[in-house]
Amino acid sequence: MNDYILTLSCPDRIGIVHGVSGWLLTHHGNIIDAQQFGDLGTERFFLRVHFHLPIPADVADLERSFAPVAEKFDMQAQIYDAHRKARLLILVSRQGHCLNDLLFRTHSGQLPVEIAGIVSNHNDFAAMAASYGIPFHYLPVTPETRDSQEQQILNIVEREEIDLVVLARYMQILSNGLCRALSGRAINIHHSFLPSFKGARPYHQAHDRGVKIIGATAHYVTADLDEGPIIEQDIERVDHAMSAYDLTQVGSDVESLVLSRAVRSHVEHRILLNGQRTVVFR
Repeated sequence: MNDYILTLSCPDRIGIVHGVSGWLLTHHGNIIDAQQFGDLGTERFFLRVHFHLPIPADVADLERSFAPVAEKFDMQAQIYDAHRKARLLILVSRQGHCLNDLLFRTHSGQLPVEIAGIVSNHNDFAAMAASYGIPFHYLPVTPETRDSQEQQILNIVEREEIDLVVLARYMQILSNGLCRALSGRAINIHHSFLPSFKGARPYHQAHDRGVKIIGATAHYVTADLDEGPIIEQDIERVDHAMSAYDLTQVGSDVESLVLSRAVRSHVEHRILLNGQRTVVFR
């Protein structure tokens, strides 16, 4: 169980892998899996190493030990316990397909996370949360109560030591302050028609226009609405014989799949930021 994950990004130069492997050698570390990418456009290097140590080590001690290597190569580096499950807080409104998918995948062991709570501005899924034994926080919101409602969300994040907030079709626009507070640890999902078909009933709008492809996008939450770094996307083909209801069902399936993939990539520490883009190791 003495497995750890090192992720890093830095300016690309000679000797980076040698420096990392040399540090692992001093700790008698064995590399289980390693993936790397050098971006010719940004001239940055990205690396994810899953390694095993002969005896358990404290993550903070490993990071202190690695600090000279990180400083030498101007790295942004993190080390994680590979077996520690991330703690999730899921935000949802009245469309429950993504929530249901995440709950099932977690309960069945397909997704290596702990869901510490569910927040909603509606009561629709209180029973679903109870069936999984997960705390449900009903936090209604109006323009007048938005600040206090968002502070309650942040209080839950702090109290429950949340690693990742998942907006599973949470149909509220987060304030700039909340976006900043959750920077790098909040993921959103939406249909991929944007910037077309904004607002209500996007699949009905798409049906009226005769679209042939339906997709979904999962991205990190930023103050720029729906424009955060993209993590995962997928599409399904549709045709003229399908109703608006059919398109909605296809869209729900794609959204659920894309969101679960994005969450998995994040909690397995496979995502590294590359400016406004992401490097996602498989």
